[in-house]
Amino acid sequence: MGYWKDIVLGGWSLIEGMKVTGRALFKPVVTVQYPRRHLEMSPAYRGHIELKVFPETGTHGCIACGTCQRVCPSHVIKVQGVKAHARSGKIATHYVIDYTRCSLCGLCVESCPTQTLKFSTEYELASDSRWDGVVDLVLRMEESRS
Repeated sequence: MGYWKDIVLGGWSLIEGMKVTGRALFKPVVTVQYPRRHLEMSPAYRGHIELKVFPETGTHGCIACGTCQRVCPSHVIKVQGVKAHARSGKIATHYVIDYTRCSLCGLCVESCPTQTLKFSTEYELASDSRWDGVVDLVLRMEESRS
């Protein structure tokens, strides 16, 4: 009796699998032939963080307060800034982040008092070296503008 039961169960499993395959056969294709075709990311996509460029000033608004550095649970952010004058506020000169250790939790974006951090829609950050993931966002922003 066990022999026939196994045959019936195996046949039923095969029919169920063919039904799934048949349904998927007539659905539109949802995958993309990457890297020949690229996806347009939705606005809800949360990639790595980057500095926001404000159109009024033409630059970022980071004041190097270090809030993002303190709230980062992975401790991957280092911010340095300078004061142009003794009474002026700081301006970030280096904003270094290690993308290879960043957990993309977004606490830095939420805690930024000047709203100068945002999530990028870029998703192609693969590289051969671990050190390619350590990026100075100020330098990167200046390079992308030129």
